[in-house]
Amino acid sequence: MDQSPESGTPEYQGIRALQDLLGDGWTLTERRGQYSEGYGTFYTLEPTGDPSAAAHLYLEQVRSVTPREVETVLAPQAHLLRHLVVDTTMVVIAPWLSTKTQYMLRENGIGYVDLTGNIGLRISRPAVFIHTVGALRSPQPLSRNKAKATLAGPKAGRLIRLLADVRPPYRASQLAEVASLSLPYVSRLLDTLEEQLLIRRSGRVIKTVDWPGLLRARAAETSLLRPDSYHGMVAPNGIESVLRRLPELPAHEWDGLAVTGPVAARRFAPLAVGGQLMLYVASHLAIDEDLEDALGLLPTSEHADVILLRPSDDVVFERLRQVDAHQEVAVTQLVLDCLSGPGRMPAEGEAVIKEMSLQEGAWRASDISDLRPTSLL
Repeated sequence: MDQSPESGTPEYQGIRALQDLLGDGWTLTERRGQYSEGYGTFYTLEPTGDPSAAAHLYLEQVRSVTPREVETVLAPQAHLLRHLVVDTTMVVIAPWLSTKTQYMLRENGIGYVDLTGNIGLRISRPAVFIHTVGALRSPQPLSRNKAKATLAGPKAGRLIRLLADVRPPYRASQLAEVASLSLPYVSRLLDTLEEQLLIRRSGRVIKTVDWPGLLRARAAETSLLRPDSYHGMVAPNGIESVLRRLPELPAHEWDGLAVTGPVAARRFAPLAVGGQLMLYVASHLAIDEDLEDALGLLPTSEHADVILLRPSDDVVFERLRQVDAHQEVAVTQLVLDCLSGPGRMPAEGEAVIKEMSLQEGAWRASDISDLRPTSLL
């Protein structure tokens, strides 16, 4: 590469990553000329020894970029660039790009390289297609702005569940009341979600919610099996025997148990057999010998087929479903649990999302005024 950017800069690292993926059969050279001044860095990409098949790239280095910035800034810029400099592909280089941002870039014909290994580039002539996956979360999060809410934490979980569970339209004040959250906090988080194009508003009214994207984004900020949040058990008579025992337990003693995880996922979206039975246990119930005896379980330190979970917030018990006489979490909570779980659970979560899309009217409430407020934090 001629006239390389300064070694160690994000642009240099991005160029090196592209060059390494392309291999020795391709040459990537900085291009000087008519459009160099004031526009950025242009490169020529060509098969080694065949300049007649060259492609042109425009590299835009950014510290960060949101999906909304892709839609409002980068997409129009790329459109103008294609008319101004024919057959030129815009490529964004950043320290890290979220999954939603990558999707928006691809949808707008913009290539991208982030320094964790997320790379996407599609050129028709010469034929180049690169798609690699790096970090799903930023390895070095930017310092938190106290005025800006994030998708992490139990309060965010409450609002995200509500947005997914209920069809819009509705206002921030209605969401705050039902989720038992402060209006300023809800407003800040809605600003963040709008920036990520996970919701769209008309004035103060939320008109649309990208509930699959919202659940995926929330799951990326959480982990189902947090340290000290679960207990491994063995069901000597099989997990079906545990499911049969659940509706037989006296409600006044054992209210606060709800099935989630692979077993619940298979019941909603038929999948391969197998997987652990995961059971939320409310904070007012002790995980002790009485519970183990009631469910026919034995504690174990390995090869557990039943996992007893302590929720980080009681929102997991909101809008429970009755399935075969026992309680299971709402499908939105089921998706969050699967996507943030280990092993093949994320794939099971995606299967549930697919099934939810086919029957949205069956699980999604149509009027937020029909919902009661969530219990306080």
